[in-house]
Amino acid sequence: MRPEPGQVLHFSEDPTITRFVPHVAPTSVLPEPYVWAVDADQAPSYWFPRQCPRAMAWAVPTTTAADRERVIGPGCGERVHAIEYGWLDALLNVRLYAYRLPASAFRPIGEPVPHAMVATEPVDPLGPAEPVGNLLRLHEEAGIQLRLLHNLWPFWDAVTASTVQFSGIRLRNARPRP
Repeated sequence: MRPEPGQVLHFSEDPTITRFVPHVAPTSVLPEPYVWAVDADQAPSYWFPRQCPRAMAWAVPTTTAADRERVIGPGCGERVHAIEYGWLDALLNVRLYAYRLPASAFRPIGEPVPHAMVATEPVDPLGPAEPVGNLLRLHEEAGIQLRLLHNLWPFWDAVTASTVQFSGIRLRNARPRP
């Protein structure tokens, strides 16, 4: 599930949203109210239950061969997502929806590399919420390996000390560090 040209996506477990109104997310370090969405590159980071902690890594041109092999794995593609075993049932059973929104209402946010799209005015979806479907299949079709780990922190520490690009979402919901 990715946006079409001229669109961005908002993923939600709520299929009844009719208008997105800017707000300050409870976890945000930014004081400005936004409507949040993602582009095609960032969409796979949201193929998870909303509260699921996940660590994600992908190769970029500056990734060393050693880091690619150590973090992503030999012959394993360009991207890896990791979750804890305790979240597997939720991943398999969540009813996740995507809202298509007009990209023209949004601008990129994040430094040094944008990680999301934001709007500062209310945004109406381009249509009803669409079921995202089987999240494991989405990962497979996109060539993204999905790792199940007992604890995310050792993987996260290896990722953040490497030359791969990375993102961690809802890590506060992960098991405690070993």
